[in-house]
Amino acid sequence: MWLLPPVALALLLLQKPDPLAEGMKALEEQRYPAAVESFARAVAADSKDYGAHFHLALSYSLLDRDAEAISEYKKVLELKPKLYEAELNLGMVLLRQKRAAEAIPYLESAAKKKPAVYRPVFFAAEALSEAGQADKAEPYYKAALQADPKSAVAELGLARSIVKQNRVEEAAPHFRKAAELDPAFRDALLELAAIYERGKKTAEAIEIYKQFPENPAAKERVGELLLESGQTAVAIPELEEAVKNAPATTNRIALATAYIQNKQPDKAAPLFEQALQAEPNNLDLRMSYARALRELTKYPAAAQEFFRVVQAKPDYGEAWSDLAGMLILLKQDDQALAALDKVKALGAEKPGHFFFRAIILDRNHLYQPALENYEKFLSMSDNKSPDEEFKARQRIRVIKKELSKR
Repeated sequence: MWLLPPVALALLLLQKPDPLAEGMKALEEQRYPAAVESFARAVAADSKDYGAHFHLALSYSLLDRDAEAISEYKKVLELKPKLYEAELNLGMVLLRQKRAAEAIPYLESAAKKKPAVYRPVFFAAEALSEAGQADKAEPYYKAALQADPKSAVAELGLARSIVKQNRVEEAAPHFRKAAELDPAFRDALLELAAIYERGKKTAEAIEIYKQFPENPAAKERVGELLLESGQTAVAIPELEEAVKNAPATTNRIALATAYIQNKQPDKAAPLFEQALQAEPNNLDLRMSYARALRELTKYPAAAQEFFRVVQAKPDYGEAWSDLAGMLILLKQDDQALAALDKVKALGAEKPGHFFFRAIILDRNHLYQPALENYEKFLSMSDNKSPDEEFKARQRIRVIKKELSKR
């Protein structure tokens, strides 16, 4: 990984052993602690010897003692400005330490000296990319690919730098090329799929995810995206397979949601129930389960689930509304009125709530307040609930006749 400048090693070894020669021998034998000790003695003997400083820095870097390596490489560049090998190695150590902005000047300088060599241009690209300078990184990645057309990591870096410049379609072939060059980079395609998702290119994302049938998360995303795009019937087999392979809560919820959209509450309810066993405090999930039970006309069970929601979250107006609807169907009028009062107190009343209240008052022969609520409902409904509006008008006529007799 690290680069050594030209050193007459053979001549050194022929001479009387000294700290520098001993250090070089230790480096050759990968005895890095011994190399550090020897080069440190060489530096102590001659603090102006940039070669000794360089090899001490190299030894430190091979031991991952980066702070000390950085200090020594900087000393080298003080003694021998613009030394290519020191610039490259210093930049690489800084980059390893996530100090990309500091690495840039050293790596760019090295890259300009060797523009056709892979490592300096590649690491310059990496530093610029990590520092948020995608536009400046791009030409260096291209230079790296000129030097090594089979570099999957450079292809991926180029793809990412182009994406950061909002040129997704131009980046896509480079994501694919990275995956083609090295199987270890196949997940680059999943990265591209996620980018397509963010750009609302659902079909393109689905096409990529389908290339990963062995990946449960990818199969799940296929089903979810199909569901989001309104292709419920197509989504269901994908989600069923995802649940079969990985019966995680998220998969069960997605499949249950698809069943609900496909008018199959009988299949949805057990999945919601299973998911609730894993996430009993998930109120949105409990609401979905309650609504599935309502679709199955299991009103007592549905009411119980809605009640659990409002117990956990008393300011949840929508849950109070659904609970009121169930209580009306169960003819538990006092409790239903109390639920509607709670909706009103929360400022969540809608036209339908006046209709619900009117129904309760009407069947309890409280005609005057029932009439007022029917009329309030009609004044607000604006032809959005034609069936209920028809019923309200019919009851208003009947109630007015009844009141006129009194």
